[in-house]
Amino acid sequence: QVRLVESGGGLVQAGGSLRLSCAASETIYNFNVMGWYRQAPGKQRGLVAAIRGAGNTFYVDSVEGRFTISRDSAKNTVYLQMNSLRPEDTAVYYCAASTRIEKWPLPNDYWGQGTQVTVSS
Repeated sequence: QVRLVESGGGLVQAGGSLRLSCAASETIYNFNVMGWYRQAPGKQRGLVAAIRGAGNTFYVDSVEGRFTISRDSAKNTVYLQMNSLRPEDTAVYYCAASTRIEKWPLPNDYWGQGTQVTVSS
């Protein structure tokens, strides 16, 4: 079965940086779309960023210019580099993937368990 495991969350001060990792149980070559979502308490889960096999990336406006999604196929891992963090970035961050390119930019077939990111004022 497909397994996605997130890591790298933690507590940082506003303006700081974190790098999230999503390790897949199989080659990410099979995942045409991968991405990151986040969910704050009492809020619905929303997409943050996505990447597909051709290298195209997508970001929501609120993180554009601050976050960068990338991949390392040799390590079966995707990353989310988060810079200039703000308190409103506080949320549980989830990795997601899909083998189906038609899901772009919203992979939702496979999910990780999430990693907490907390940004203090």
